[in-house]
Amino acid sequence: MDPEFPSTLTLVVASLLLLLILSKFRKPSESECDLNRIPGPKRLPVIGNIHLLLSKSMPHFIFRQLAAKYGPLMRLQLGGVPFLIVSSVEVAKQVLKTHDVAFANRPLMHAATTITYNYTNIAFAPYGEYWRNLRKICTLELLSAKRVRYFRPIREEENMNLAALIASKGGSPVNLSEVVGLSAFDITSRASVGEETEEKHTMTAAIKDGIALGSGLSVADLYPSNKILPVISGMNYKIQKVFRQTDRVFESIIGRHRAAGRRDERSEDLVDVLLKCQRDDAGVRLTTDNIKAVILDMFLAGTETSSTAVDWVMSEMIRNPGTLRRAQDEVREVFDDEGYVDEQKFDDLKYMKLVIKETMRLHPPVPLLVPRINSEICEIDGYKIPAGTRVMVNAWALGRDPKHWDEAEKFKPERFEGSSVDFKGNNLEFIPFGAGRRMCPGMAFGLANIEFSLATLLYHFDWEMAGGAGGEELDMEESFGATAKRKNDLLLVPTLKRPLRLVK
Repeated sequence: MDPEFPSTLTLVVASLLLLLILSKFRKPSESECDLNRIPGPKRLPVIGNIHLLLSKSMPHFIFRQLAAKYGPLMRLQLGGVPFLIVSSVEVAKQVLKTHDVAFANRPLMHAATTITYNYTNIAFAPYGEYWRNLRKICTLELLSAKRVRYFRPIREEENMNLAALIASKGGSPVNLSEVVGLSAFDITSRASVGEETEEKHTMTAAIKDGIALGSGLSVADLYPSNKILPVISGMNYKIQKVFRQTDRVFESIIGRHRAAGRRDERSEDLVDVLLKCQRDDAGVRLTTDNIKAVILDMFLAGTETSSTAVDWVMSEMIRNPGTLRRAQDEVREVFDDEGYVDEQKFDDLKYMKLVIKETMRLHPPVPLLVPRINSEICEIDGYKIPAGTRVMVNAWALGRDPKHWDEAEKFKPERFEGSSVDFKGNNLEFIPFGAGRRMCPGMAFGLANIEFSLATLLYHFDWEMAGGAGGEELDMEESFGATAKRKNDLLLVPTLKRPLRLVK
């Protein structure tokens, strides 16, 4: 859980004790009484149920354990904020489908206020005309299937660079988490801003810090009325540090694009498209800060989602060598005639795509979907939910629900053979990219990056753990944050099996 909690818990108790005493004299409203009827663990004064999250387990693990006792719709009081935790397909359908519009807004989150330029990015913008127009620009212009195809030469070049870097290690252990993460950053950078960002390492560190700050479970988010906690916990300092780092880079990028002027469609990057929309007033008035907010979205989602997914796919295959061999055999059979990975033949990589699906079922990049908040009273699972209630869908738990998955905890890619279950959010037992109106609009871009990186790693190299260790010894611990990354980087030893050739 968040390391801020143990060090600031005493301060929280002291600063909120008066509020606790006063609250005893306030009569709860009718809507609060209905919310209080929802099952959940007993709440302690001041901290509510925060103590349940102070173990070494990840929140999505803990939420599923609690849901087994209290049910698929569970109330948790985390500090000063009541949360509803959704842990079943049936209840998730009511939130993400039946009442999708009512739950289309995001709650105010402390870090997001600054980092997302006052909630003007796609992920956190309030549901309304601005958000609808911005999402339209993203789906039709920024991240359309045609635009993703235009980025193919970038994927080819950067993945060849990745393979060359790995081959240069000469059979020594490679930090695969690091090199895949940097490759994903370069792909996203070139697609978004037309160049590899000079301050790559500064930006990648800022992105990781931003994701950690934006989990929605920080002390500042759980006690939003207490304005001193973000100061004494150091959170405000961290937020401003991330913001200054990213804003300076984004300002420079936008300035260079404005100076360069218009470009033809095939050579446009995402910033060119946004500036064109700004000039043409394409349904939404974009300020420079709005454009920065969308660039931030691209880096956050494009880098973290792709690299995290590849990391877990490789981890699962190392633990399951039969799966690794079958995937390698398929990839090499498809591409041996060319001698390089050709994206035009990806439809033939049927088994590799099953492996990706199964990995994202067990390890969704965002295990707890970004919280939603309802704009009106809704009835969920027979309970009247007052407006303004925060809801978190445990996508990780849905992907492991034994009601919907045979041998739910087992890694078994073959389960998807002949299955109609896909990434599009229609099957709520499998929603690694979310579902409903707030579903991730960058799914096609992310999947293209995941598939190309994975095909490159499988085609050119054999892989094993260092020191001759078996795959069963590989730890699979996660780190805490908005995304579920490996706690410890994946270190593997590569053996070059197919020589590197320039793509024609």
